[in-house]
Amino acid sequence: MQAFDALMAYQRETEALSQVAGRLGWDQETMMPRGASEQRGDEMAAMESVLHARREAPQIGEWLSQIDADGLDDVGRAQIRHIRRAHERATKVPARLASELARIISRAHVIWAEARADDDFAGFAPILSEVIDLRREEAAALAGDGDVYDALLDDYEPGAKASDLDAMFGALRPRLVALREAVLAKPAPQGVTGTFDEQGQMKLTRLIARSFGYDFKRGRVDKAVHPFSSGSGDDVRITTRTNALDPFGCIYSTIHEVGHASYEQNIHRDFRLTPLGKGVSMGVHESQSRIFENQLGRSRAYTGWLFARMKDTFGDFGIADEEAFYAAVNTVKNGYIRTEADEVQYNLHVLLRFDLERALIKGDLAVGDLEAAWNDRFEADFGFAVDKPSDGVLQDVHWSAGLFGYFPTYSLGNVYAGCLHKALCNAVPDLDARLAEGDTSAAIAWLRDSVQTHGGLYEPRDVIARACGGDEPSEGPLLDYLEEKFGVLYGV
Repeated sequence: MQAFDALMAYQRETEALSQVAGRLGWDQETMMPRGASEQRGDEMAAMESVLHARREAPQIGEWLSQIDADGLDDVGRAQIRHIRRAHERATKVPARLASELARIISRAHVIWAEARADDDFAGFAPILSEVIDLRREEAAALAGDGDVYDALLDDYEPGAKASDLDAMFGALRPRLVALREAVLAKPAPQGVTGTFDEQGQMKLTRLIARSFGYDFKRGRVDKAVHPFSSGSGDDVRITTRTNALDPFGCIYSTIHEVGHASYEQNIHRDFRLTPLGKGVSMGVHESQSRIFENQLGRSRAYTGWLFARMKDTFGDFGIADEEAFYAAVNTVKNGYIRTEADEVQYNLHVLLRFDLERALIKGDLAVGDLEAAWNDRFEADFGFAVDKPSDGVLQDVHWSAGLFGYFPTYSLGNVYAGCLHKALCNAVPDLDARLAEGDTSAAIAWLRDSVQTHGGLYEPRDVIARACGGDEPSEGPLLDYLEEKFGVLYGV
């Protein structure tokens, strides 16, 4: 056991340094002065160089060769599985490339934010090309004779293949399109009216976060251009955004990010600062944020409780009663922005990005043609034209951050959430009665015990299958849930 203990002590230091690097990213998104961007890029590149050197260090291979996995328990074997995988990937990627990626991505984020504010895709395109070139180089190093996009996808959803996701998404699309067309043919419900001050939104946001079990002793809420969750264990931070005319953006961004944060805060304490001490994949992570946001947060029961809190905070905002509020929260309408999309159309946004980014990585689509390709695909899928780049190709942070392979995990997470919600309703038969009182504790406890506490102990699909009584995840429960919910709501 001496080699195992030495390896785990080394790994805990690596995980701690990784958390420090993550805090640099959080600061860049929330508080860093704009003039610090170039220096921050150098700082993040330096941190990535240190982390890459630790992950590819020869002594890791020596320790692994000395460890008899058969003599370990399930936790120990899982730790070894993650460490071996990270070590093998790190040894395939040159240190120069890892450092350069970190430096360029830090710069690209700042340039993207400015280009988005100016609606100037041409100003972002050159550095996006640099990011893609570096990611292609990385993918080629990782893939060997395999698929280059799968090599990147594996960073976010270990074991997933684009061909399998194609089949799943192909099954999603027809029923989603049919539901979308049926719902949009019906009159839209009454929306909110008036203005909603930022202070009131942030106060309500903190109340809602607490109602979903977010531990403020180990977290905080700040504002960012693109809401996100950061950290794990005892330091898990979330961000949100406000809009004076649309309080739902703030409310549901917060609930979404609290879902991510809940996962990280509820992982078994023994796994802290180890490979098992964080979410096992982005698909499983997204299942937590989406079930919080949609199946729980947008349910008829919870919105009834939320309606009263809204009236307490903002007074009259043009909605007569709980049923009208439920309809307003679940309005299906045309829109450009993925993060603001309703449940019916959200996955169509993701599928667009999935196809475009695969083409970019494989070299089938040039960066110079990306904006036109986006606009053409969007109009074909949604039936109206993109009005400006910030509502189109520049709206998401992911490509500036080099996160190619990330987008499909959003729809995979929705599929997982559909499976989990079905199992949750069976496990907690009085779920709606509890949610109507603003009480999410039973739902959170089930998710904690069934999914979150395990961290990286099991493979991603195995986490969902175990939570769902052994049933393999499929798109069926999500589609059934959407058709039932919106069929009743819109009378289709």
